[in-house]
Amino acid sequence: MKINKVKIKNFKCYKDFSLDLNEWLNILVWDNEAWKSTILEAINLALTGLLNWKYLKTELTQYLFNKEIVDKYIIEINSKVIWVFLPPEIIIEIFIDDFPLFEWNNNSLKKKECGFSFSIKYDEIYNSEYQTLIDSWDIKTLPIEYYDFKWETFAREYITPKFIPLKSALIDSTNTKFKNGSDIYISHIVRDFLWEKEITSISQAHRWMKDNFIWDKSIDDINTKLNSAINISSKNISLEVDLSSNNAWENSLITCLDDIPFHHIWKWEQCIIKTKLALKHKKNTEANILLLEEPENHLSYSKMNQLIKDIENENNWKQIIISTHSSFVANKLWLNNLILLNKWITFKLDKLTLETQDFFKKLPWFEILRLVLSKKAILVEWDWDELVVQKAYKDKYNKLPIEDWIDIISVRGLSFLRFLEIAENLTNEVFVVTDNDWDIENKIEKKYSEYLWKNKKENIKICYDLDDTNSWTLTTWTKNPKKFNYNTLEPNLLKVNSLKMFNKIFWKSFTTQDQMFAYMYENKALCALKLFDTQEKISYPKYILDAIS
Repeated sequence: MKINKVKIKNFKCYKDFSLDLNEWLNILVWDNEAWKSTILEAINLALTGLLNWKYLKTELTQYLFNKEIVDKYIIEINSKVIWVFLPPEIIIEIFIDDFPLFEWNNNSLKKKECGFSFSIKYDEIYNSEYQTLIDSWDIKTLPIEYYDFKWETFAREYITPKFIPLKSALIDSTNTKFKNGSDIYISHIVRDFLWEKEITSISQAHRWMKDNFIWDKSIDDINTKLNSAINISSKNISLEVDLSSNNAWENSLITCLDDIPFHHIWKWEQCIIKTKLALKHKKNTEANILLLEEPENHLSYSKMNQLIKDIENENNWKQIIISTHSSFVANKLWLNNLILLNKWITFKLDKLTLETQDFFKKLPWFEILRLVLSKKAILVEWDWDELVVQKAYKDKYNKLPIEDWIDIISVRGLSFLRFLEIAENLTNEVFVVTDNDWDIENKIEKKYSEYLWKNKKENIKICYDLDDTNSWTLTTWTKNPKKFNYNTLEPNLLKVNSLKMFNKIFWKSFTTQDQMFAYMYENKALCALKLFDTQEKISYPKYILDAIS
């Protein structure tokens, strides 16, 4: 059983948000302000009733509500324009597949669907007291004391979380909260992993430990001393082990690896173990939804590769929702599973060809998310081209492009067309800066035919040199003279600048352009660095100026 759709109303940043999920794997991607974590938090809250691994009743606060909605409520309730004005509510709807008991039209779509809603709303049993409050006071905060929360199926039946056919395991490696010395995630995941009979055995062993603690002579002597030396009550004072709740063992027992408490082992190892435990649940009814918050935290590429292999190979038919900033994660788990979040808008990269997806899966080191997350991007072929374009931008605007949220990305000799296929799915502007290699017809017009003239895409522009007539032969550079043209980056820079200036920048004394071009061709990276650092006023080819303008 899987989640098809999630709708969130008034929870934290989201006033009215809807997210359609893939059947098995979902990779949530966008910048830090897209609130990916809030989506995972909302799903887990609706499925479990837990927030920060505590029951919501103890964690309920005004700050769970959308601030804009709360502010509006406070202004309107104090204006006395509306005399019967109920506080705002939070609703999280979970649409699932194939569970007839939860099927009908009690949802925001008003359609026959399968699922349930979790709501945090004002409880009308407090109507009289609430009316007195708003009549007598200037309201400054949300009256959270009058709130209750409940689960209701789309078939209009109230339920508890135990009756929900889906269970979630939330793993947040960025969170370091502990619970009485025992890692909070491990205690919950281990509990879900064990059968009831095994949990009962642990509880009994824990009670036996408590009994032995109480009847230990040294503890008995200490309790006797406490009662005789400290005269604070007529009642008996004693030190005991807390067994006040059914899950007391979770609060006092710790999990160890090689005799080292779990919360003291490496962070990367914690992340991998938590994930593998969640993936290996024996009970089919437990943790069929795995929520992973930025799994790349604390992991090297090799360890991340190990984790991704576990996700791929040990999934056991679980639905996985991952939030990430890592291109490595996105590439290795297939780009068609990406869901791009732009605050309240979502869109997917589910139309990419299988060849392009496989291309990036085999090259996971490439920072494809730089393209996805940029407001604008300029694609260049090599790292030295990137330096030159950055220098041109800095000379024109007196700042680097990244300061204007523009990313200059080197495709490192790979096909521009792979990246443009992704760009077609985006809304941000993408510019290609490319050589024409003395063959405009084949290198430009045929290659980029899907992005030029009548096929031109609104957000994609191909910038190239229109001149393919200038050429020269390098006779002093090689034993086999080759014909070159002015239509690659190095000769194009030479064409719009002087030999004298470049001799000064590179600390050379060449007498011909032939010699300078040969030097630049053989020392591309070094020359690009010197051009980037120079204080000389450089001119740039028109196709580069077109891109940065």
